[in-house]
Amino acid sequence: MFALTASIALAALPPLQTVSYPSGPETISGQLAVPSSGGRHPALILVHEWWGLNGFAKTKAQQLAEQGFVTLAVDLYRGPVASDPDTAHQLSRGLPEDRAKRDLAAAFAYLAARPDVDARHIASIGWCMGGGYALEEALQEPRLAAAVIYYGRLPTDPTAIAGIKAKLLGSFGADDKGIPPAAVSAFEKQARAAGVSLDFKEYPGAGHGFASSADPQVYRTEAAQDADHRALEFLAKTLPGTPAPAHPRGGSGATNQR
Repeated sequence: MFALTASIALAALPPLQTVSYPSGPETISGQLAVPSSGGRHPALILVHEWWGLNGFAKTKAQQLAEQGFVTLAVDLYRGPVASDPDTAHQLSRGLPEDRAKRDLAAAFAYLAARPDVDARHIASIGWCMGGGYALEEALQEPRLAAAVIYYGRLPTDPTAIAGIKAKLLGSFGADDKGIPPAAVSAFEKQARAAGVSLDFKEYPGAGHGFASSADPQVYRTEAAQDADHRALEFLAKTLPGTPAPAHPRGGSGATNQR
């Protein structure tokens, strides 16, 4: 759904702008993409993978803005971006979780205060580490309308799960060793028992990163396109005022740059 093949198509996407907003006593920044149409829109908090706020995350923000969402790509690392797994591992391990949660809360507050955002219709979306934090935003922010989780970590605390008010959509790889099917099933069982609205799907033959990896051995074109289309359909239903998703414009991960 999000993959584009031509530079001219990328050039036509809504531009990114750096915005700053308070997070506790600090001022942080993120990348904002806004739909070209006027009026108030639903909004998305986009959370990057363990690589940091790289080209993949930025382009996703632009593509989602093209679909009608005011999209804020947060920068949980506050600057650094990894290009190799060792550095990404160090950055993710060194990220203070309390600070990350505070920055996500600040992102919600920033979007909710914008005059072009309908504060009743804000969702989160993320991949890998970002998928876990997209769900974390649902755990800590009862006003969040929805969360889209691509193979993110899942909580196990029944009390925390029972507190989720947002509707959830999840896409997972059946061959994922980090977020195995057993963990997905366990979370689904607890969430459904608690009355949480969720729609999870596992993709056979897909591992961790199947919808976002730059590695062609990991990326799964059909699964990624299906997961992306499901995400847009889910958001269109969950966040009123969102246009129906367009058909994929082709490509097989051309935006997966690092």
